Amino acid sequence: MRGVLKRIGWLAVYVLGLVALVFAGAWVWWQPEPEARGTEVNALWARHQWVGEEHTEDEYRAFARLLRENRITDVYFHAGPFEPNGSVPPAKYRNAGKLIAAMRRHAPDVRPQAYLGQIRKVDGYGLVDLDDRAVRETVLKTDMIFLDLGFAGIHYDFEPIYHDDQGFLTLLDETRALTRPRGRLLSVAIEQLTTVDALQPVYKALLPRGWGRAHYPPRPTRDFLTKIADRADQVAIMTYDVGLPTRSLAGLHFAWHTEQTLRLIGDRTTVFIGVPTYRPSMDWAEDLPGALRGVRRGLDALDRPPARPYGVGVYADWTTSPAEWARYRATWLPRAPANVGG
Repeated sequence: MRGVLKRIGWLAVYVLGLVALVFAGAWVWWQPEPEARGTEVNALWARHQWVGEEHTEDEYRAFARLLRENRITDVYFHAGPFEPNGSVPPAKYRNAGKLIAAMRRHAPDVRPQAYLGQIRKVDGYGLVDLDDRAVRETVLKTDMIFLDLGFAGIHYDFEPIYHDDQGFLTLLDETRALTRPRGRLLSVAIEQLTTVDALQPVYKALLPRGWGRAHYPPRPTRDFLTKIADRADQVAIMTYDVGLPTRSLAGLHFAWHTEQTLRLIGDRTTVFIGVPTYRPSMDWAEDLPGALRGVRRGLDALDRPPARPYGVGVYADWTTSPAEWARYRATWLPRAPANVGG
């Protein structure tokens, strides 16, 4: 027994040593200031009240000014969620027409998109069954309502989406058939890449699917994310909620996903890396400055810029303080070119 306890003790010391090395390595990696700056192509998720409630002209004007100051090119206005049959009750978007008219007056260069989604029905969990053709047809009819109202595109956020979800890919094909002939956008919010694709069959065999951390995690494989990118004009990666204990590890998470995602699909579609302006209740290490620094470190790791536009997606307008917007401008937006010559 004494020998067994001794071996367990040495194993614990070994494991703790490895953990300490990981923490120390991440801290050392985190110290250098990133060289890359950000871009002037960025997105913002916006609260439902813009679509559902009345606003004054001053409120519209102030919002447009915020978008201009922060180089936001695309706003995902929450307009749902879908009902289980794929519809959205008109009362939920009663202010949408006025919003679109105000955006045309005050922010004509910004693309307002209808942000629509729901909990995807998987193995008995969830609300919307994307495998049901009748549900998808109703979703498409709902999309047409928002396109007719003047939205520049449809932004889908169905969760969870697993890497073999053919119903979701079919919906993207059908939605693209609506948006592209009309010169509108199709954009998708999706979880970050799997770290190791080969683990997905293991998860599938051992864990149930469904919604919640105790279930098989809904992460796209590289092949599945590429299929999404080939169907969508924009892909917004929900990189936040990292659940890591230090800012350096959280930053490493943002850097890795920025580099890997842009290498994989940055030549195929516009990519927005999601960054948070809220503090998750169980996460003391994740914040906007750390996320932006991590994204910039990921850009530093690229050997060339992606062929398509890229930027960050700020989540969300209702949680972003003036101080955070100021930090965003200072650390992310490209610096103005220096004045040279007479």
